[in-house]
Amino acid sequence: MTQLTVWPDTDPTTPTLRTRDAAVIEETLAALGVRFSRWPLADLPDQATPDDVIKAYQPHVDEISTRENYHFVDAVAMSPTDTDEWRTTAATARAKFLTEHTHDDNEDRFFARGSGIFYLHIEGKVHAVLCEAGDLLSVPANTTHWFDMGTTPNYISIRFFHTDDGWVATFLETSIAHLFPTYDDLTKN
Repeated sequence: MTQLTVWPDTDPTTPTLRTRDAAVIEETLAALGVRFSRWPLADLPDQATPDDVIKAYQPHVDEISTRENYHFVDAVAMSPTDTDEWRTTAATARAKFLTEHTHDDNEDRFFARGSGIFYLHIEGKVHAVLCEAGDLLSVPANTTHWFDMGTTPNYISIRFFHTDDGWVATFLETSIAHLFPTYDDLTKN
């Protein structure tokens, strides 16, 4: 279930808010300029291709693309397999996003399956948004954040871009990301 956890950026042990209430999540994030919404889930084949995923959500994809002027949309999937190659690929992909960074463009992502956590470092607080199937999160351009897909990533998401280059990350010289609970920590209960 979707969850928002908020800590002071100086105290990763004492959350000031933890909620699963979608209305509270949406309101809290909106005050920061972050859009959060939910789409009804579509039936996807077990081995859904990126085209299957986009087609299943086409009316929603078209609406967001038109409203936000997105020109490129794709779908990505991470699904666990019991191979050393997959474990290496997953660890490399996860490590890439675990440091605080920004993008010159918005980062809009819809979770069609599975989950991941966006950590938003805004106004002296860290807001961890556990996104699950049905969640659409829009992180505004130049917002300091990081993303954790866990040690065993398992999700399908649709990503929206203004250019074919996608998101180009600008990593911060110092990052507090390693101080905060990880995806595995926050989802173990």
